[in-house]
Amino acid sequence: MENWTIRLLLAAGAISIVALLAAVPNPPTPSHGWLLIANKGDHTLGIIDPVEGKEVATVDEGGFTGHEVAASPDGRRAFVPIYGNSGVGKPGTDGATVAVIDLATHKLIDTLDLGKPLRPHCAVFGPENGLLYITTELGNSITIIDPKTLRILGTVPTGQAESHMLAITRDGKRGYTANVGPGTVSALDLEARKTIAVIPVSHVTQRIALSVDDRWVFTADQTQPQLAVIDTAKNQVTTWIPLQGLAYGTAPTRDGKWLLVTEPPIDKVAVVDLKSMRVVRSISVPKAPQEILVRPDDQVAYVSCDSSKQVAEINLKTWNVDKLIAAGKSADGLAWASAR
Repeated sequence: MENWTIRLLLAAGAISIVALLAAVPNPPTPSHGWLLIANKGDHTLGIIDPVEGKEVATVDEGGFTGHEVAASPDGRRAFVPIYGNSGVGKPGTDGATVAVIDLATHKLIDTLDLGKPLRPHCAVFGPENGLLYITTELGNSITIIDPKTLRILGTVPTGQAESHMLAITRDGKRGYTANVGPGTVSALDLEARKTIAVIPVSHVTQRIALSVDDRWVFTADQTQPQLAVIDTAKNQVTTWIPLQGLAYGTAPTRDGKWLLVTEPPIDKVAVVDLKSMRVVRSISVPKAPQEILVRPDDQVAYVSCDSSKQVAEINLKTWNVDKLIAAGKSADGLAWASAR
């Protein structure tokens, strides 16, 4: 009797332990999704599994070239503005379409025709309204698109030529474009669809990013190694950050502490302390770093490296390059498609 009693008690205890473990939620896993990359030289969108550290699929853009990519908030589709076969301000073909790619099937499923050649370039989703905003350089404008119906809803004038890249505030009300040839930044009211200010920066400027609190806009001077810091309350350059090399792409970490800056001529990524507005470290990456994307969990930053056909994965805790991921020719624009 005593042995049976002991066995029953042990069995009941085991069942209780199993029930307790079942009630405990699974431990959190690292942020997962797909890293998307515009392979300009191959005319493809690359889909990268960041866990495996490899490109798992490429999608042909129809023989045309997209420089940038945006992922829909639900992570199901990618939108690639088809720019053309030239660089900004240079002669070549003028794109007039936006490719729509299904990320589950890895197929081009639709093409939006903008109606005329506009060299569409940077695509950004509005954080509140879910609309798609695309820089349309030859129209000196931002084009607003309903991503569900692919209807063009209107435009926002930038007041400048070569409005190349776009950043949008967290509330979705303001936009800022880097206007390459004019060397300016346009501040935009996206709701009223008008230009608020045109801010002089340099003879030539490139790329643009906002601090996570929307207090600062960052854009790179292309005439000397320095970064312009624009106060969004004043709409003017208030600080210059000296660099080792000419800058290009920028991205803040999500904790608001650091700004990462690519320096293509010297194959480096500079890390700027946003309290002191000074470079505090420099990270070596493969040749010609272009764009930077900080992963949603703020653990990793990805850097597209044009000439090496690679993406560098930077650990934001150790500041080491943990992985080099093979990509396509002339790797450039990056986006993150959240897995759902």
